[in-house]
Amino acid sequence: MELKRIAGLGRELAGFLRPFADCFGRQEPRSLLNAYVRGQLSSCQRKSVEPMAIATGTAPRTLQAFLESVNWDEEKLVDRCQGIVASKHADPRAIGLIDESGVPKSGTDTVGVARQWCGRTGKIDNCVVAVHAGYATEGFHCLLDSDVYLPEDWANDPERRQKACVPEEVAFRTKPQIAQGQIARALQNGIRVAAWTFDELYGRDSKFLDFVEREKKQHFVAEVPRSFHGWVRTPQALRQAPPNARQGGGRNKKYPRPARKSPPCGGHN
Repeated sequence: MELKRIAGLGRELAGFLRPFADCFGRQEPRSLLNAYVRGQLSSCQRKSVEPMAIATGTAPRTLQAFLESVNWDEEKLVDRCQGIVASKHADPRAIGLIDESGVPKSGTDTVGVARQWCGRTGKIDNCVVAVHAGYATEGFHCLLDSDVYLPEDWANDPERRQKACVPEEVAFRTKPQIAQGQIARALQNGIRVAAWTFDELYGRDSKFLDFVEREKKQHFVAEVPRSFHGWVRTPQALRQAPPNARQGGGRNKKYPRPARKSPPCGGHN
């Protein structure tokens, strides 16, 4: 979209941003939000700070400061956005999406940067990974939530955290744990979907699947690895050894475990 066309939107763009104004304490960051959104919508080939700032007539250092050091209520903004989606774009056939993205980085100071799987390059690479929750209907799609994945080495390095201004309350969470928080928040804000979908990183995590199906009563369509095994019907579980269990040598059985009369466990083909 050309900047001239964006400028022509005028009141419409201002009206779109108005519900989020109270997420920013002062007038200056509110105007910088406007500049940032205009830059993201523009035809700039690189959506980094400098070209977006120049295209919108904003000093690059000012826009950079807006992104790195201006205090604003991110939690309120996400909740407000999800509330708008829930009220204006509700659809019984909507699909919720859990996915991640990797952005290659050359340095070592960006929060969360590490050698890890990067979907963009298709290999283990030096990158930053974020977990996202999305929402899609036949005629509408949007991002509901997004969190940077903080590798365990980062989370356990106080000096590195302090240098990168990582808040004290941010702790290590696996990607499925991050996704759990995103799904719980979306549901709390009124988001309803026919099903959630995600790849095998999440589909092989039994705790995540139990959270989605049993705790949150959600339907899902998941990719699973070839080694995945499961039951078509829930098996009877033994929580402890029965009173007549034989005692003696051999390996101790672990509990809980399926009862002998449980249906067989099948693999994925």
